[in-house]
Amino acid sequence: MANRSFDDDYEFALCLTHDVDRPYKTFQAPYYAAAECDPSHLRSLVADERPYWQFEELMALEDDLDVRSAWYFLNEKRLWEKSPREWLEPRNWMLYTGRYDITDPEIVDVVRALDDGGWEVGLHGSYDSYDDRERLGYEKRVLEDVLGDSVRGGRQHYLNTKLPDTWEHHREIGLRYDASYGSSDSYGFDGQYDVLHPFDDEFVVFPLTVMETTLFSQTSSVDAAWRECRRLLEEAADNGAIMTALWHPRYLNEEEFPGYRTIYRRMIEEAKALGGWVGPPAECYDRLTAVTP
Repeated sequence: MANRSFDDDYEFALCLTHDVDRPYKTFQAPYYAAAECDPSHLRSLVADERPYWQFEELMALEDDLDVRSAWYFLNEKRLWEKSPREWLEPRNWMLYTGRYDITDPEIVDVVRALDDGGWEVGLHGSYDSYDDRERLGYEKRVLEDVLGDSVRGGRQHYLNTKLPDTWEHHREIGLRYDASYGSSDSYGFDGQYDVLHPFDDEFVVFPLTVMETTLFSQTSSVDAAWRECRRLLEEAADNGAIMTALWHPRYLNEEEFPGYRTIYRRMIEEAKALGGWVGPPAECYDRLTAVTP
């Protein structure tokens, strides 16, 4: 029996989000081929296979379940935009190489197809933009030009933030919410069942409850991951919570990441069965502000 409800119609809310980091398999191919002694990972470098291009598959899955989600698109700097000294740091090769161009016609088509289909398109602030309002504003303007509409919220890449400064930057460039608050090392509510209002105004922060890689890395099997996911849903229902889930699109590739797609589908189905509202944060934001006195 729930202690309180999310609103008059639903027991709790499950916000679905996707960070669009790498829709193309690039440097990961030789890395996984060597790590797993499996040369099949190299196929994507020489064939037309695009194992991380999961837009249509994920849209079809959500369409089948009659839900929508938010997709946060990244406009990351390139490595050559960094100082030569930084070219020598291995971490920077991971951060700044193999990225996509948000203005590439194929990506533009995806962004507009999502918008036309009722999905939310949001901003995935680049790694260094967490304390660079000018850069963050630039990325928002470029994405809005691609989208042909305004962007209402987003999440910082790698959850990289400096608080409360990053939230202030988000608010000042016109975003209504941020979804960066959380950890990539743990999952759960930690007693936080509601959104945050860091400035006591209409700007809202959606804490991240669970990310797929963290869930799977800290459980022993797909079944164990599902048990934890269901436990979180039950906790959300018991507390009228707003739960936020992050699933990167590439993990919908069942061949490389078995179980990730299954858990995502079951999470949505179970949330609905428990009386939860399921959708993107922008729509949840509208519901929250509609009932705010």
